[in-house]
Amino acid sequence: MSATLSPARARRGRRVGSWLRGIAIGVVTLVFALPVVWMFAAAFKTNVQVTDPSVGLWFTPTLDNFRAVVEAGQIVRSMGNSLLVGAVSTVLSAVIAVPAAWAVGRFSMHRTGSVILVARIVPAISLLVPWYYLFARMGLVGSYTVLVLSHMFVSVPLIMWIMISFFAGLPVELEEAARTDGLSAFGAFWRISLPLAAPGTATASLLAFVFSWNNFMFALVFSDDRTQTVPVTLFNFISYASTDWGGLMAAAALITVPVVLAALLGQKYLVAGLTSGASKG
Repeated sequence: MSATLSPARARRGRRVGSWLRGIAIGVVTLVFALPVVWMFAAAFKTNVQVTDPSVGLWFTPTLDNFRAVVEAGQIVRSMGNSLLVGAVSTVLSAVIAVPAAWAVGRFSMHRTGSVILVARIVPAISLLVPWYYLFARMGLVGSYTVLVLSHMFVSVPLIMWIMISFFAGLPVELEEAARTDGLSAFGAFWRISLPLAAPGTATASLLAFVFSWNNFMFALVFSDDRTQTVPVTLFNFISYASTDWGGLMAAAALITVPVVLAALLGQKYLVAGLTSGASKG
């Protein structure tokens, strides 16, 4: 009797475990999604409705917040600035970091890897004062150049740290076969390893772009009214006397859309890069 009940109990146990996992996933998803849903809902409310706890998700939506934010012009200009700084810093960081990560991973440069780790853990805020002094002396404060350079300080180690384990997991026999056929070491990297590392490169570049898009501290210190990026523009909706909650939520919704679209468009490479890095690291 017990032998015939054991498979049934096992199936019930698996069903219970599946239900528990589904409930846990649903709770975690709800916790993370609720602030985003509230933000998008508040973007269509008036300031009175945003601060009224009795007004939930059932209200008459209005586009006045989006209209006011767009007509002001600053959010559109700052989104263009963020896109420019993020794209340039990410591309330059990838051009520097990907070959460097290949060299570190392929030739076991452990000391270089330790330096990269130190660069990753050094608080960027500790560098703001010397950076500001140097860049001010060079006349770069308020320019796009200083924003790109400051973002690259974080993006280059980030991309390298992700790609080192990725390249270390690629079969070295492929490069050895390519070099036997007459390619140089860099030629083997360019024609063999780099195409195979495309998912990891896409993942690391997307994470670097998201960092640049969301960075507030560097933009607050190094930018001016002409080069101001979106996090600083959002901060301008908060004043000493009051906060324009409707405008703040509308602007936050607008700046969230490009990052979400980038993640959706690069979802295939993002998932492939994260899973490959996890299995090979």
